[in-house]
Amino acid sequence: QSTVCEKIMELLGQNEVDHRQRKVVILSQDRFYKVLTTDQKAKALKGQYNFDHPDAFDNDLMHTTLKNIVEGKTVEVPTYDFVTHSRLAETTVVYPADVVLFEGILVFYSQDIRDMFHLRLFVDTDSDVRLSRRVLRDMKRGRDLEQILTQYTTFVKPAFEEFCLPTKKYADVIIPRGVDNMVAINLIVQHIQDILNGDICKWQRGAMNGHGRTYKRPFPEQAESSNVLAAGKRSHLESSSRPH
Repeated sequence: QSTVCEKIMELLGQNEVDHRQRKVVILSQDRFYKVLTTDQKAKALKGQYNFDHPDAFDNDLMHTTLKNIVEGKTVEVPTYDFVTHSRLAETTVVYPADVVLFEGILVFYSQDIRDMFHLRLFVDTDSDVRLSRRVLRDMKRGRDLEQILTQYTTFVKPAFEEFCLPTKKYADVIIPRGVDNMVAINLIVQHIQDILNGDICKWQRGAMNGHGRTYKRPFPEQAESSNVLAAGKRSHLESSSRPH
């Protein structure tokens, strides 16, 4: 999902604009992992902590931060160290933006957060592709292959099937094959350009209360996670890849 968001930013030309002037911001759910206890951190270092469970995220902080961004406020977003599994003291400043791309595996899980979004995108990727990407990424981080596979079978895959995949039903748009589906991505980019150009003055949702949902439209052409498009007032934050 982060790769899709980054491709959208690239096609919009927003990644070349000064971060204080960008009209589109990417914000990752990974920024909002909870502060771990000593015991939890010890398990995390051994690959025995479930970072794919809904309880791993600070949903209250996530909701407050998104609410402030949508209201056009400048906010400070947590910085998370994925090596030590710690929330750092320093934060990242996010400036107001016109469009906010909020990405993560469980962004649709909480109704309070889910109802804030005007357009919900679900990136649908084959399970074999998800596993191969995870193995390559974690091995580059110096992690043992056995630990990677154990964590995947113990936590990642079951959590995906129990918590992430069911949220697919909340998506307005389903994007098969992820970043390889340029037809779908170009349609999303065009939609954002229409918003930025003022061709779409208001999103077709009325108040942000989750009512008046339209339909789910799968793009031509299985599932990794969710991507979200939300309106705000002007900001930027670089997205991060899945850390765990």
